[in-house]
Amino acid sequence: MTNPYADIFRARGAAAFSAAGFLARLSLPMVTLGIVTMLSQTQGRYAIAGAVAATFAVTNALVSPRVSRLIDRHGQARVVTPVTVVAVVALLGLVGNAFLGGPDWLFFVFALFAGLMPSMAALVRARWTALYRGTPRLHTAFAFESLLDELTYMFGSVLAIGLSLLLFPEAGPLAAALFLALGTTLFVMQRRTEPLPHPHDASSAGAAIRIPAVRIIALMLLAVGVIFGTAEVSVIAYCQALGEPGAASLVLAGYSLGSLTVGIVYGLRTPRMPLARQLVVAMVVVLVTTLPPLLVWNVGGLAVALFLAGGAISPTFITAFGLIERLVPGGKLTEGITWAMTGIGLGMALGTIGSGHAIDAFGAQNGFWISVVAGLFALFIVIYGYAALAGRDPRGERTALA
Repeated sequence: MTNPYADIFRARGAAAFSAAGFLARLSLPMVTLGIVTMLSQTQGRYAIAGAVAATFAVTNALVSPRVSRLIDRHGQARVVTPVTVVAVVALLGLVGNAFLGGPDWLFFVFALFAGLMPSMAALVRARWTALYRGTPRLHTAFAFESLLDELTYMFGSVLAIGLSLLLFPEAGPLAAALFLALGTTLFVMQRRTEPLPHPHDASSAGAAIRIPAVRIIALMLLAVGVIFGTAEVSVIAYCQALGEPGAASLVLAGYSLGSLTVGIVYGLRTPRMPLARQLVVAMVVVLVTTLPPLLVWNVGGLAVALFLAGGAISPTFITAFGLIERLVPGGKLTEGITWAMTGIGLGMALGTIGSGHAIDAFGAQNGFWISVVAGLFALFIVIYGYAALAGRDPRGERTALA
C-alpha cells in the first residue's frame, strides 16, 4: 500500500518548493513574538512592544490579500521578490533601531513596511493546486500543509523567543529576516512549479473577498482563530491559578499535538461526504470540544481537554482550503487562500484580547467561554452560508465534493 504523503512528492519540484515555503513562513510567528521579546528587553516597556507587534500583525492582515491579488495577476516571482526585499529591509531596520536605541516612532514605520511580507502558506497551496487540481492528491497536500502550519507556529514561536533570550535581544527578529530572505529566494527559484498568472482573464476581475464562499470561510476561520487565541491566554492563566504555571507550555504542546495527530490520519483518507457537509460536521465537533476546558479542575484534565480540542482543528483547515480551491477561480486562488489565512490571524488577536478581559473580570477558567461563543458563531456562519459553500464552482461545473 502506497503512502499518500510520499505520493504527493513524486511530482518534480514539489519537495523543493514545499521545503522553501516552510522555511520562509517560519518568519511570520517569529516576527510577532520576536518583536515583543526584543523590545521588552531593549526598551523595558511591554506596552510599546505589544503596540509595534500589533502594527506589524494588522498591517500584514490587511495588506497581504492585496499582495496576493497582485501575485495572481502578475505571477509569484515577479511580485514576491520586491515585496520580500522591502519586508526584509524593514525587519533589519527594526533590529538596527533597537540595537542603536533609536526613536520609538521609527519602530512603527519599520513595522508597517515589514507587514508587506507575502503569505507563503497561500503561495505554497497555490502551487499544490496547480499540480493536483481535481485529484485526491490535493486533499493530501492540503492536509500536509495544515500540519506544516502547526509546526510553523510551534517552532517559530519557540525559536524567536529562545534566540532573543539566549543570545541577544535582536536575535529573534534578525533570524526571522534571514529565514524570510533565504526561504523566499529558494522558493521563487523553483520556476517549474510556479502557477501561471491570470493578468486579464475574467476570473481575475474583482476582489476574491466578494465571492460569498470566501467571505463565509474567512469569517468561520476568524472564529476558529478566536478559539486559538483564547486557548493560549486561558491555558496560561488557568495553569497559574492552579499553582502550576510551568505546565502551560506542555498543555499547549498537547493542543498542537492533537491537531497534528488527527491531521495526519485525516490526510491519509479521502472522505466521500461532500466538502460543505464535512465543514458543518467539523464545526459541530469544534463547538463540542470547546466545552470540556470549562469542566476540568486540574492540569491533567486540562491537558486531555486541549488535546481533544486540537484534534478538531486540522479537519477544519483541510476542508476549508479544499472548498476555496473548488469555489474560487484560478485567477483569484492565492488571494482567496490569503483571506482565509487573514481570518485566522485576526481571530487570534481578538481571542487574545477578549479572553484577557474575561479572565480579568470573571477568573481564569472563564476565559474559555470566549471559545464557546466563537464556536457557536463558526457553526452559525457555516450553516447560514451552506448554500454558497455547496454551490456551483466558477469553472461552470457542479462541485462534485461540495
